[in-house]
Amino acid sequence: MRFPATRLRRLRMHPRLRDLVRETDLSPDRLVLPLFVKPGRSVRQEIASMPGQFVYSVDTLIEEAGAAFADGIGAIILFGIPKSKDDRASGAYADDGIVQLALRKLREEVPGVLRLTDVCLCQYTDHGHCGVLEGKKIANDPTLELLSRTAVSHARAGADMVAPSDMMDGRVGVIRRALDETGFTDLPILSYAAKYASAFYGPFRDAADSTPSFGDRRSHQMDARNRREAMREIALDLEEGADVIMIKPALPCLDVIRDTCQRFDIPVAAYQVSGEYALVAAAAERGWIDRRELALESLFAIRRAGASFIITYFAREAARWLSQAPGSAPGKKKAAGT
Repeated sequence: MRFPATRLRRLRMHPRLRDLVRETDLSPDRLVLPLFVKPGRSVRQEIASMPGQFVYSVDTLIEEAGAAFADGIGAIILFGIPKSKDDRASGAYADDGIVQLALRKLREEVPGVLRLTDVCLCQYTDHGHCGVLEGKKIANDPTLELLSRTAVSHARAGADMVAPSDMMDGRVGVIRRALDETGFTDLPILSYAAKYASAFYGPFRDAADSTPSFGDRRSHQMDARNRREAMREIALDLEEGADVIMIKPALPCLDVIRDTCQRFDIPVAAYQVSGEYALVAAAAERGWIDRRELALESLFAIRRAGASFIITYFAREAARWLSQAPGSAPGKKKAAGT
């Protein structure tokens, strides 16, 4: 008989021993901080549905990015909220657009931080959809030119990586060609290849003022009931030139993250989205759960599924938690129950 010669609890008795044998690591350099930026000065506006998260003006964004860098967060991803919107999303690719202004200032003031940019049109259109409209239909091919113009404008302003999140067919290939033709052959593309239509995006749409004025995004974002389809999306984006693949949302898609890692030999990113953050924040405010423990547990789950790095609103907090001794894993404090 194996028992009691084999007692798996022996390696769980001491926190340092648990750290020595842990299978999954998480460190600040695996985390990317999402930041919202809008025109203005001295803006630090808390997002009601995401307590502890803010919309910044460029000057306060620089302060936040610098503080995050000091915490050990080496990468941020920018989401712009323009002063005005139109049906062609012109603020997305304007030379003086809000993301472009922020990129130039970040390059000057916080040169060590890696600058990722979201490439989509929904924050910039007056109808809130991710592409050009033809009647009530989101037109795929006319949207591609605007997306490529946006990506190139971000590259010129100082982006280190562009991340198309629109889910239009063929957009990675069009963006890759546009970047190559304008001299940015070394600029990588992080493709939101498997982005599901999800109720977890609600708080983000509040923050970015990007709720569609009619309809929804199910004509282009993936159906949450599909798993194999994600592999087709990823394969096509890799064929078109994507360098890194994104799965979104993260926690409801751990199976897709695992499938991707097993099938493709590529870096895989995951986005722990606004709704995931809001659920933890709201429950913690009511004293129902431990914010630190649950946030870290979810981040470890995403890494355990195989994600190379995670975009998360918990990035700064997690960096501080992970620096605390002894050990970085959840479970340091005695749980109230099981």
